[in-house]
Amino acid sequence: MIKTVLFDMNETLLDLNVLKEKFGKHFEDKYVLNYWFAKLLHSSTVIGGMDEYTDFGKLSEAALESVFLESGKELTDEIKTDILGSFRNLPAYDDVPAALKLLRDNDIKVISVTNSSYKMVKEQLIHSGLIDLFDSYYSVESVQKYKPFKDIYHYVMNEENIHADETVMVATHDWDLFGAKKVGLVTAYIKRKEDQYNPYYLKPDMSNRNLVDLVEEIIRFN
Repeated sequence: MIKTVLFDMNETLLDLNVLKEKFGKHFEDKYVLNYWFAKLLHSSTVIGGMDEYTDFGKLSEAALESVFLESGKELTDEIKTDILGSFRNLPAYDDVPAALKLLRDNDIKVISVTNSSYKMVKEQLIHSGLIDLFDSYYSVESVQKYKPFKDIYHYVMNEENIHADETVMVATHDWDLFGAKKVGLVTAYIKRKEDQYNPYYLKPDMSNRNLVDLVEEIIRFN
C-alpha cells in the first residue's frame, strides 16, 4: 500500500519555461536551456561519483559560464543573476496543485526531494504556492551527494520512517527514477516533454503525461 509520494521539483513540478525565456534573450538556439541543464547534471553526477560535493547553485553558475564561453558571449554579473535568479520564481505546472491535494485527500504523505539547496527549495515552494501542500521537503545537502545516487533516497526513508515498497518517487527525469528504482522505490514517470526514456535504465512502474492522472494511478496502485 502506497503511503508516501516523493517528488522531484525542477521540471517535474516547476515549469522551466521562465528559464527558457531568460536564455532566449541571449541565444537563438532553442535547445540551449537543455544543453545548460545537461552540463549541470553531468557535473553533479561526476562530482558525486568522485565522492565530492559542491553546492548545486555553484554548479549551475559554472555550467552557465561554460555555455556563454563556448558561444563566445559575454556573461556579466547582471545577466548571471537574471538567469539563475529565475530558479527561485518558477511557477508550478497547472496540474500540480490538484494532484497534490488529491494525494493528501487520500491520506498519502507528500514530500519533495531535490538537488537544490534547502534555501532554494523553500523559496520555490513558497513562490509557487505549493508549500502548504507538502508534509516536508529534503535537499541533497543533508547527505552531500546528488540524485540519482542512493544516499538521499535512503536518508529520506530513514528520516520519515517509511518503507521503499510503500513509497513512490515521481519525476520527469529518467535518471532520477533509475536511482530510486535501484533502492527499491516504486517509480512514476511524468512526461513533461518529448524525450526518450533511456532504454538502458530500469523502467518506471507508472507513466503519464498529466500529473492528476498519474496520481490516480498511484492511488489505484494501492
